Order: sequence, then C-alpha cells, then structure tokens
Amino acid sequence: MFTGLVEGVGVLAGLTPLAEGLRLAVKTSFPVSELTLGESVAVAGACLTVVALDSPRASFEVSPETVARTTFTLKKAGDRVNLERALRLGDRLGGHLVTGHIDGVGVVRELRPGPAHIRMKFELPDALSRFVIEKGSIAVDGVSLTVNTCQGNTFTVNVIPHTARETTLASLKVGDRVNLETDIIGKYVARLLGKDGPQGEGVTPELLARHGFL
Repeated sequence: MFTGLVEGVGVLAGLTPLAEGLRLAVKTSFPVSELTLGESVAVAGACLTVVALDSPRASFEVSPETVARTTFTLKKAGDRVNLERALRLGDRLGGHLVTGHIDGVGVVRELRPGPAHIRMKFELPDALSRFVIEKGSIAVDGVSLTVNTCQGNTFTVNVIPHTARETTLASLKVGDRVNLETDIIGKYVARLLGKDGPQGEGVTPELLARHGFL
C-alpha cells in the first residue's frame, strides 16, 4: 500500500524483455541499501517487487498484466520515473490510499502553466470515467492528486510547485501517456452498488441496508 506522496525520482537504467513481461533496472534516488529483496516499490505508480540489488540500481520484474496496463513498453533507458516505498503501519497518510495496481493508461490533453501552479487535463479510458469524481483522488504516474473537474472521459488537476519540482509531472507534454490508478474506495462502492453489483442488483434501500449503509 502507498500514499501517492512521491519520495524521489529515479532513472531507468535498463529494460530487458523476458519470456513474459519485462525486467527494469532503476537507479534509485534513495540508497539501495535501504531496500530488501522481495519488498514492494511503486515505480511510476506501479507496485513492483525488488528482485535484485546492485547499488545504485534496483531491479524489478514486471508481469504481463502490468505490462498490458501501464506505459512501461513506451519507456526507454534514461527516462525518469517517480518512486515511493511502501507505507509502514503508523505512518501518516498524507495522500490517499494507493495500491500501485494500475487501472489503465491516460493521455495528457492540455497543459496550462500559471504563475505558480500547472493545470493539467487528462483523458482516461471510458471504463474508468465513472470512478473519477470532482474533488476525489486519483494517482497519476504514482502521484496523489485531487480532481478539480471531470467531464465525460476527461478530468483536470492542479499541480503545485512542490509537486512539480519533486516528481516527473512538470516534464509531461501534450500527448504523453501516464499510468492511472483510480480511487480504490470508489471502485469497491461501484462494484457493490452498481449495475455489476451482487446478482446485478440496482441501488435499493434493501441493498443499502444489507451492506450496512442504512
């Protein structure tokens, strides 16, 4: 579990195709000695397992499912990626609950730099649009952001100067693709109460009461 508060920016040192999936080598922004084999790190928002340590690089394996849902096949050596180590029990939850399980790929549609903030507009897959709500949370390349507005399959966010400096978001261009993770609570609620809920039931007082909402 993560918070979407990026700890630093790493650099891809290598991408190796495997029989299934990929292997990534990342030059980390924090000491490799602080990592252990088998632990989870969010790389560009995707929860990946450390499989090798060779300071200053850590290596990760990317499963076929993650490859299919992320931007990793578009990456190359030298690209910068946001990094966050897993949340520890007792840590402050400063962002929002982020699993590192990417839902899909979004596209940058508009950038409006202001005196300080950057206003960004993204397009997301139609299937994900119902999980994005105004003033809700979304993770873009692993960065926890608040949704300003949403319309159809687009949403906007504001990126504050600190976030722009400490992440890869400031380097995005119109047309770039990003990893998106929608809010996990919204997904569970939609699954429970939506048209694909239990036995296809709609939202009724009886259903709400059965699940403790009334």
